[in-house]
Amino acid sequence: MTMKLGLRKFALTTHVTSSVGWLGTVIAYVALAIAAQISQDTQMVRAAWIAMELIGWYVIVPLALVSLLTGLIISLGTSWGLFRHYWVLFKLLLTVLSTIVLLLHMPLVSSLAGVAKTDSDLGELPSELFHPGIGLLVLLVIVVLSVYKPRGMTRYGWRKQQEQRNVLKQ
Repeated sequence: MTMKLGLRKFALTTHVTSSVGWLGTVIAYVALAIAAQISQDTQMVRAAWIAMELIGWYVIVPLALVSLLTGLIISLGTSWGLFRHYWVLFKLLLTVLSTIVLLLHMPLVSSLAGVAKTDSDLGELPSELFHPGIGLLVLLVIVVLSVYKPRGMTRYGWRKQQEQRNVLKQ
């Protein structure tokens, strides 16, 4: 089923906006994690952890969920399809994996932000660069797949393409 042009453009605009927003807020999160890691100022470390929790729950998580949902809607409502091209499947897999890791990691961030709010010794807080760093790398891979759209159709995609050609010949 193909979406009407207006709906498709709305879904695509929402998808691109949420995806770019997700990427941008992860970059901001990495900057806060670096500040929390290198700063000697207790107030700066405390503020960075509080900001990471807020940005994580109220910006990154919603943008990730919207990006995932709109990506599914676009793939199911356009000729790209969800199972026709390998690059679409890889984007879906990476997006689902990133969203799951994000949702599993955020309670730890909240816990550590709670420690930052109450403890006077913040030297015990661990580095928070690994998860957002890997997340940023994965999001950049998704962007590359979106822009370059490497060739390669799945067996399902080849079969559907042949069926469409046969219908056009008749």
